[in-house]
Amino acid sequence: MAQRIGGLDQSGRNMVDDLASYQTRHSVSYTLEYPVSQPELWQLISRGGNLNECHPFCLENEVIDWEKDAHSDRLVYLNGMTYIRQFLHWDEGNGYALIIGTEGGPQSYVVWQLTEISPTSTKLSITVYPYLLAKLPKAISFLPYLLYIRPKLRTYLKSVLNGFSYYNATGKAVPRNHWGRHTWFS
Repeated sequence: MAQRIGGLDQSGRNMVDDLASYQTRHSVSYTLEYPVSQPELWQLISRGGNLNECHPFCLENEVIDWEKDAHSDRLVYLNGMTYIRQFLHWDEGNGYALIIGTEGGPQSYVVWQLTEISPTSTKLSITVYPYLLAKLPKAISFLPYLLYIRPKLRTYLKSVLNGFSYYNATGKAVPRNHWGRHTWFS
């Protein structure tokens, strides 16, 4: 059963207390502009199970809990890897923050943020603070992050954001691996 926003994470620690440690990690961001209003884009990204239509590496996106004060789901990637997404912060109409990872395993922190450009144009940014290399000092992890983790995550985020754009433009589910396979998720 999903925990409430700000409750205990899968390890029993208080998630609110862990936010500061998540944000000290190396991060990777990608932003894409959409030709829709902010409320329209919010409807697309905040609907339970939306990854089934919008995520090019998603085999299945199953809602665990999707209520006003509690949001969590299960994401099964094309390669069978299963992650739980537990939403920590839900800013209606503007974005959300979540942790994602294997049940009982290490978690990455992810922030989805909408920014209105005009009444008919909105930016969506996704920032990931990955658990990969998180236990190493930043000075030691910087080169592997820069040469391997960052390019892999940017390619992934670009594909995910383009998947939302594809679905918004066509009304059809994005074909799997549409912009190429990803070694971590395909």
